[in-house]
Amino acid sequence: MPNSSDTPWWIVRHSSIHQRGVFARRDIPKETRIIQYVGEKITKAESERRGNELAAKAAKTGGAAVYIFTLNKKHDLDGSKSFNTARLINHSCEPNCEAFISRGQIWIYAKRDIQANEELSFNYGFGLDTWEDHPCRCGSPRCIGYILDEQYWPKLRRILKAREAKQQRIAELEARAQLLQKELDEMTPAPKKAAKKTRKAAAKKK
Repeated sequence: MPNSSDTPWWIVRHSSIHQRGVFARRDIPKETRIIQYVGEKITKAESERRGNELAAKAAKTGGAAVYIFTLNKKHDLDGSKSFNTARLINHSCEPNCEAFISRGQIWIYAKRDIQANEELSFNYGFGLDTWEDHPCRCGSPRCIGYILDEQYWPKLRRILKAREAKQQRIAELEARAQLLQKELDEMTPAPKKAAKKTRKAAAKKK
């Protein structure tokens, strides 16, 4: 059995958020550097190309994992490789971890004290332009419903509130239209039944 100092802070297990997740193997103190986010260093142009490719795949299959992390002004990091365990850390609207860039490397740090067996999470920081494509299943009391950087939450709330008001107004108009149609049907007299024609055989005179 390795010493506790040599044992990773984390362990991979089944997650209720999304398939697999990364969990605390033992209690993790606040500001602990837990795990490095590793992968392929790529240019912004290549990052955009791969991002568009993932978007096209998502449009066809309904889902595509995004593991590209902003590194600096010129480069990003594609962490889709199997050796990057940190890619399995799920998003949460109330995360216990944060990602920081230190000397050109991306590390996941404990945002607060984390208890053993607690699932690790951080905010993926997605933009507002594609919020509808990324529903959130973190289950947090603060969950806004979508994977989105917290700085955009106020604007998203306004969008959702306006959409809800519009849907409510449409429902009210539809209900009003049904009521008016019912009143119109009650005011319109029912058509009279056509009298049946009878044929009488004329007696022939001899």
